[in-house]
Amino acid sequence: MTPRTPSSGSDPKNQPTPAKKAATKKAAAKKATAEKAVAKRTTAAKNTTAKKTPAKKTVAKKEAAKKTAAKKTTAKKTTAKATAAKTAAAGAVARKTAKKAATAAKKAPATKTAARPAVAGSTAPEPVSPEPMSPELAPPEPMAARSPEGAAPAAVGPGDRERLLTGTHHDPHSVLGAHPVPGGVAFRVFRPYALGVTVVAGERRAGLRDDGQGFFSGMLPLPEVPAYRLEVEYAGTVQDTEDAYGFLPTLGEFDLHLIGEGRHEQLWQALGAHPMAHQGVTGTRFAVWAPNARGVRVAGGFNFWDGTGYPMRSLGATGVWELFVPGIGEGELYKFEITRPDGSKTLRADPLARRTEVPPATSSVVHASHHEWGDAEWMARRTRRPAHEAPFSVYELHLPSWRPGLTYRQLAEQLPAYVRDLGFTHVELMPVAEHPFGGSWGYQVTGFYAPTARLGTPDDFKFLVDALHRAGIGVLMDWVPAHFPRDEWALAEFDGRPLYEHADPLRAAHPDWGTLEFDFGRREVRNFLVANALYWCEEFHIDGLRVDAVASMLYLDYSREPGQWTPNEHGGRENLDAVAFLQEMNATVYRRVPGVVTVAEESTAWDGVTRATHHRGPSGFGGLGFGLKWNMGWMHDSLQYMSHDPVHRKFHHGEMTFSMVYAYSENYVLPISHDEVVHGKRSLVSKMPGDWWQQRANLRSYLGFMWSHPGKQLLFMGQEFAQGSEWSETRGPDWWLLDPNYGAAADHRGVLDLVRDLNAVYRATPALWTRDVHPDGFQWITGDAADDNVLAFLRHDTDGTPLLAVSHFAPVVRPDYRIGVPDDVPAWREVLNTDAARYGGSDVVHPDPVKPEPQGRHGRPASIRLTLPPLATVWLRPA
Repeated sequence: MTPRTPSSGSDPKNQPTPAKKAATKKAAAKKATAEKAVAKRTTAAKNTTAKKTPAKKTVAKKEAAKKTAAKKTTAKKTTAKATAAKTAAAGAVARKTAKKAATAAKKAPATKTAARPAVAGSTAPEPVSPEPMSPELAPPEPMAARSPEGAAPAAVGPGDRERLLTGTHHDPHSVLGAHPVPGGVAFRVFRPYALGVTVVAGERRAGLRDDGQGFFSGMLPLPEVPAYRLEVEYAGTVQDTEDAYGFLPTLGEFDLHLIGEGRHEQLWQALGAHPMAHQGVTGTRFAVWAPNARGVRVAGGFNFWDGTGYPMRSLGATGVWELFVPGIGEGELYKFEITRPDGSKTLRADPLARRTEVPPATSSVVHASHHEWGDAEWMARRTRRPAHEAPFSVYELHLPSWRPGLTYRQLAEQLPAYVRDLGFTHVELMPVAEHPFGGSWGYQVTGFYAPTARLGTPDDFKFLVDALHRAGIGVLMDWVPAHFPRDEWALAEFDGRPLYEHADPLRAAHPDWGTLEFDFGRREVRNFLVANALYWCEEFHIDGLRVDAVASMLYLDYSREPGQWTPNEHGGRENLDAVAFLQEMNATVYRRVPGVVTVAEESTAWDGVTRATHHRGPSGFGGLGFGLKWNMGWMHDSLQYMSHDPVHRKFHHGEMTFSMVYAYSENYVLPISHDEVVHGKRSLVSKMPGDWWQQRANLRSYLGFMWSHPGKQLLFMGQEFAQGSEWSETRGPDWWLLDPNYGAAADHRGVLDLVRDLNAVYRATPALWTRDVHPDGFQWITGDAADDNVLAFLRHDTDGTPLLAVSHFAPVVRPDYRIGVPDDVPAWREVLNTDAARYGGSDVVHPDPVKPEPQGRHGRPASIRLTLPPLATVWLRPA
């Protein structure tokens, strides 16, 4: 920045002459003859010769300027000429430097914003040079006569000036703006690149002194601070605006108290960027938590990314910095320019930005929501039954690649209809929070409060959620509170020191993903994350959060070798801070948002993941408070069993039965997720042994077993129609497999039809979900028929009505296979058979009811004879 040369006031051509000032002063003393005296003095001043010293100086300056322009030299005017030339040259440099600011000023909102009440009826004048000031606003004589080198009473002092220029001032509002001082009101303005600043109060105007380096000041003889605006002159334009430093703080003491305590459950309403009306003026409030910063300034498109003239004020010991910028509204790009403790500067995206630029751009965007929800019926209905006692089958998908190229609103036209047709009760969205690298699938988050801009705006995402709800489909989303990436414009060492991450490098660095772990022991960080969970549920009507990587949070030694971690205060490896955070998060979400469910992706045998937080278990810990937990053990064991050739499966029979040993230790979800169909693990159908027919038959029988096993179901996109290739985030599912013109389309459509029927029968059969988490809802018929590769069990609903599930994992037909059954059911009717011809099977089915015979089997007094289809699962209900 090239500063202007300090002057003793505004442009001399726009100032009244000393004679006029004298006339004005005399008129004030003699009111009765004021007008005549002013006219006489003015005429005398115009006709006077250069006898008086002040007049001589003025004439000399004008003559020197003329002679300089004409390149004439005279010995008599050497001193005056040099002074004028120096002033003109400095002004030229300043005006050249101001071109950038002029452009910015043209871009910046020049429309007059709603005035504060005190000047509600005023109209700002046209952007012209200031006129002579009225007596009420005229600066006192000492200020007008003060030399540039003098210490003007209204000027910013050298200490404050230095801190403002270097971005280290903690309270710019105490210096800038309008302040009562002895003798009147001092106005101080900091506008780098400006050529002049005029204070406008109603119809009255007063030009401020240019103090150099972008500082302007003046002291006006007023009894109190008026309602005023600023006219800021740049080269070629004038910006009419409110003074950002004339406003009280926008955050109250209660907000600051809650932030300081780490208990602000709606933190997003306090921090971040918020368009609002403040003291009758429209603008945007910026607020950010940066307790280690020496100073914070707002930079954005509205000031050409030069935050010098927009320093924020520190609001006490909370570490929060705040600034209300008038005239700034929705859609503006911004970041925070933070001066670190060592004096260096960093430009950071807003941690609580509710909208961002489209990656790879990284700026935050000022946002206000205008979406009107239409899902009131869904929101009321979801509270009627807890998730673990309701039908709960989930379709997991990656929004950017489900139908590549579609926006949120375009997805809203296709996704609800597709999921509803297949009968899933919920969708689970892989992380939608903003992330810079698409290849992370959203699991390395930088914008925790912003839906990714790749697919549209936050309101567009709300539109999609609304559409799913109106179609009767719940929305879960993956939430990633375990870690965050190291991008230098995001959270890492946000204000120059570890802030969101742990101060201990060993605790901060995540060994697997090259990211940083949150410091769960810091109350402000816990508040940031707990409020974030609430934000998605309250603002976006999300019905559930699947919490990613819980195991990595719970253990201090997770993926760490001895010597790379420090035990907790009790000598154990449990991360007590993370435990406390998860308990607080779950308790708060369930308290504030009825009907929401939280789901833990937790891969160990941690005791009490879905136990209430106030109930202590054998380990001494209270429960973590989740509603559901992914059953990673079932997923691993069952897929391992299915990958074996059927001739070897009898040696691995326990892999299919072991899950029932611990099935009621938690409330489980059975997940066939994206993690199981990437990185060389192959798609679900490709995991199956045998030829193409056997692979599909194995897949169908496995899905039937999965839907009948205790627990909820989750299936990743593409697996519902037996996609043969692994998932790729760049291309998504192979939809072409369902094209009727493709020769094998019927094979894939058969699996799709099975999934649809599984969901339909599942939802219509309370025995499969009402007693999901109760041991009396399940009974083995046979779990030890390893030689036959057969599993059979009963599921019961609350009134005891059973469903019989029989899975046969051998590629042969077994006729007249006896299955023990209760003797109080007169007949059984087949309601689903994965070997049906319409699914692509061999059509070994039971179209007629099957009646029990009084021949005991499997410890039961009666039995039925079934022809077991090859590689198939059969469901039967009382006829």
